[in-house]
Amino acid sequence: MRSRVWGGAAVVVLGGLLVAGCGSGAKGASDGGSGNAGKAGSGDYPVSVTDCMGEETTFSEAPKKIVTSNASSLELLLRLGAGDKVIGTGFPPGKGALPGALDAQAQKVSVLGKGVIPKEKLLGSGADLYIDTFAAMGGMGGGGMGGGGMGDVPTEEEFKAAGIKHIYLKSTACAARSKSPVTDLSAVEADITSLGAVTGTSAKAKALVAGMKAKVDAVRKVVGGTPEGKRPTYFFFDYEAGTKQPTVICNRQVANAVITLAGARNVFAACDGDRKQVGWEDVIAKNPDWIQLGVRNRGSAAANKKAFDEAQQWLETNPATKGMKAVQEGHLLRIGSEQTTIAGVENADTVETIAKTLYPGKVG
Repeated sequence: MRSRVWGGAAVVVLGGLLVAGCGSGAKGASDGGSGNAGKAGSGDYPVSVTDCMGEETTFSEAPKKIVTSNASSLELLLRLGAGDKVIGTGFPPGKGALPGALDAQAQKVSVLGKGVIPKEKLLGSGADLYIDTFAAMGGMGGGGMGGGGMGDVPTEEEFKAAGIKHIYLKSTACAARSKSPVTDLSAVEADITSLGAVTGTSAKAKALVAGMKAKVDAVRKVVGGTPEGKRPTYFFFDYEAGTKQPTVICNRQVANAVITLAGARNVFAACDGDRKQVGWEDVIAKNPDWIQLGVRNRGSAAANKKAFDEAQQWLETNPATKGMKAVQEGHLLRIGSEQTTIAGVENADTVETIAKTLYPGKVG
């Protein structure tokens, strides 16, 4: 295993994730991610993280200027209390897209690119850390749509020459390379733990993970014992990916874990990978019990409702889909795409929301 080390003593990496020096890390705020997060603390260094290929990046101190590839990693940093370190982002969240006070914080972050950040702008940003959510590292295939693996991205040598450490949200970036189906949120929790250690906010990370576990465990207690054959079937309709040929969620995508934990059966769980395109005849043959309208946050309740209305109308009026069981019975869930398909604290909230809908009266 090769390693990239930027100063500091060598560290040991276990399980392909991260080991921080020793101790419990810096203290963070305990607001549960409401947006009133405290400043990043000093942490325990050195710490090391790995990418999908097992290459290490070592930190001897907390980064001071961070750039994020998209709103997902930006939101996690805000929840951890390290938002004051973020100097720019790509794929910025629309106004109102993030919950509570996090939105106001996010809107203050400079937008370096409405999509993928241009290579020259990223390398000249002055950042000492770039967090990539959707990387296609070494051409091995990324883990999502609209991500850092597209466009003219810098090489690792160029990152190093610019003094920028480059790390990933592995639960998304490495999804397609998972050796087995993703059925829990452990990889997401590991990302949060890693970012907490890197930014010196381990205590806050621990609290966020504990909150996620509590929500998921509560759902598991109620629906976990439901036999596989009696679990409702579920289809994530990625409206944003286009309607001509559906892009479906396969078993390596975090959404597969969200659906599974909620007590449902992803109708495309037999597909190895994160996503793939199929024909509408394939979806119709599955005839799911429930369909989630996969719409991205438009920045306001009114705009979101309009988008959900459009997705629902398409299913209800398209000759090929209007006869499906879920469409006929109105079993259409209006849950945001990002909180289902991209790693984050809200994955646990989505598990709870889906379970409440599919098992009315059983999930508190």
